[in-house]
Parts: sequence; C-alpha cells; structure tokens
Amino acid sequence: MAEIATLARPYAEASFRSALEVKDLAGWSDGLALAGAIAADPQMADMLGNPRLTRAQKLELFFGVGGDRLSAHVRNLVTILVDGARAVLLPEIAAQFDALKRTHESVLKVRIVSARPLADPEFQDLVAELARKYGRSVEATVEVDASLIGGARVHVGDEVIHASMRDALAQMAAALAR
Repeated sequence: MAEIATLARPYAEASFRSALEVKDLAGWSDGLALAGAIAADPQMADMLGNPRLTRAQKLELFFGVGGDRLSAHVRNLVTILVDGARAVLLPEIAAQFDALKRTHESVLKVRIVSARPLADPEFQDLVAELARKYGRSVEATVEVDASLIGGARVHVGDEVIHASMRDALAQMAAALAR
C-alpha cells in the first residue's frame, strides 16, 4: 500500500499544481474522483491490465465510461498513466489530490463513529466544536457502531478522540488490572 501511495504522490502533486494554475480545483477534483472510481472497478482494472489490449483499446474503454465528464487535463493524465501501465494509481492519486485540496482550502476531514444515529443539532454542535478546536472548516462523515454502547469516537487524521462508553470501560478495566 505504501508503494502505491509513494508512486501516486508525484502525479497527485503535479495535478494539484496544474489545477491551481488553471484555477479549477473543483473540476480537477471531480474528474480525478471519477477517473479513480472507473480505474477501481474490478472489470476495468482487469481490462487495463490485460496485455492483449492495445493502448488505444484501453483508452477507448476508459473514455467510453468517463465520457465528456473527464476534462482534457484529466484525459491527458489518464493517457500518461495508461501508457506507463500505472492506471492502477488513479484511485490513490484522486485521494491524495483531495487531501491536498482540503489542506489548501483549510478543510479538515473528520470521521465520527457514534453508538447511535446523531440528531442534526448534535451533529452540528459536534462539527462546530471540532471547527473551533482545530481552527479549520470541518467536513464530517458519520457512521453508526452500536458496539460502542454510548458516545462516539472521532477520527481526525491519525488522531482518535475516544469518547465512547466502550473506550471508558476499557480504560477502567486497564486501570483495575494494574
């Protein structure tokens, strides 16, 4: 996995610089997300890796799925990657580009895992508190995991804020075991 991330990084960074130059972060982001989704499809991945298909056939298949939704810039990137047998990098390039875009726009991606579905006011309060704590806009997704018993876990990058009953019970058990 680290190898794919390492190989994808220069492409993501170059794409990001190009998007900044043409002032089209959103367009690039959407195009790369679509290209990444197309390349991640198991059938497409098999076709892109098939040595019996020519470069032109692979591109025709790829662009047939993407259609006009892929900009000329993204098409050029896809062509370069297909030529170099690196189309498998597209999902990771899209993910890294999205991370660069969020950093540039001061947007923090957060994953909230809650013991129960959050009501909208609870969600808004939590997002506002996280935005205040980190000094950035917050883009949050919510997942429900009943095994937490109560409360939530908040994943901010590689940091995890433990605020669930399950985590509290585990901490108490560890303290009692000492």
